[in-house]
Amino acid sequence: MRDILICFRSYHWLSLLLLLCPLNHAVGAENLLVQTSLQGSAVVINAHATIQAPLALIWSTLTDYNSLSEFIPGMEKSHVIERKGGTATVEQHGSAGFLFFSSPIDVVVDSIEEPPYIIGVKKVKGNVKQLEGHYQIDRISDADDRYILRWMGVIEPELYIPGFMSEMLIRSNVSDQFFGMVKEIERRQSLKNLSSLIAVE
Repeated sequence: MRDILICFRSYHWLSLLLLLCPLNHAVGAENLLVQTSLQGSAVVINAHATIQAPLALIWSTLTDYNSLSEFIPGMEKSHVIERKGGTATVEQHGSAGFLFFSSPIDVVVDSIEEPPYIIGVKKVKGNVKQLEGHYQIDRISDADDRYILRWMGVIEPELYIPGFMSEMLIRSNVSDQFFGMVKEIERRQSLKNLSSLIAVE
């Protein structure tokens, strides 16, 4: 009985942490938000942020597959192993973790480019049961170089994890990774602005 009570209390505190876990980050981007919901044992993700940067810079950052490990938290390696037309096959290694839980991630994905606004992502093989989604860049009406960057997809872990813990783990990692992508876009834009100022002077 004591073990059951301890287990219940642990899950109770984890539930509270899930509620308290921040879903957005204070960055230059506006309205950065990551929302998740459970669909069976899979987690549905909908992330978006408003970014001020040229479309070409946003696209080039999203498709810089060989450099993703430099600015995406948890990603240790990412490189293109094959390219056919508008599809890049990318091998990625890293880990997903939250609190005391950590899980290695080793996948090969197809990145299906539909320039200039959509990049689809689909698992070819790896240690996740399901990984499918896409980036979408939406221009904000009547505003130059202002876009909404979206990532929508479904992730299902290979290992069994209780539903709310799986959602917490994936939401935490997707939030960090989406934040990392947005921050890198903003960093590259800042460098571009600085270079322009130096050139003018």
